Amino acid sequence: MSKKSQKPKYILMVCVDNICRSPVAEAVMRAVIAQNGLQYEWHVDSAAIEAWHVGAPPDPRVLSVLGQHKIVYNGCARRLVADDFQKFDYIFGMDHSNMASLRLLEPHYAKANLLLLGDFLFGLKPTERIIDDPYYLMGEEPFEKIFKQCSCACSNFLKQARSGEIIT
Repeated sequence: MSKKSQKPKYILMVCVDNICRSPVAEAVMRAVIAQNGLQYEWHVDSAAIEAWHVGAPPDPRVLSVLGQHKIVYNGCARRLVADDFQKFDYIFGMDHSNMASLRLLEPHYAKANLLLLGDFLFGLKPTERIIDDPYYLMGEEPFEKIFKQCSCACSNFLKQARSGEIIT
């Protein structure tokens, strides 16, 4: 079967306002997918639980850190909608609060598998698997930290998903 004839899988990255963590996770997952030549097999997007910055670009520190890693990102914040739970195969939250919100918003007909992205940071205790919100922190260093976390978690997720270890 050719790559184009396979039904693609859909991934949605979610954080509070879709201007820090979820755009980084979206951009990194797209980069990991591209590095593996899997663009026809996977589609990635991101969304917000809240709607404070709908239509806004990511925090400038996000764009700077992504740029330093040669990743271009042109998305803007959008709010999670009920149909996302049907459209996407995997919806990732960045922390336990995101996961609780996703479970509350999840409609009864949802098909998406809700996952904590940090659970793919292997070798860490469960309490260390949170991708913390860097919005109120100073400088780019906290954004570089979430970039590294997302890089590791996205790579690990893709490996497991491709080997059949994660079922939708």
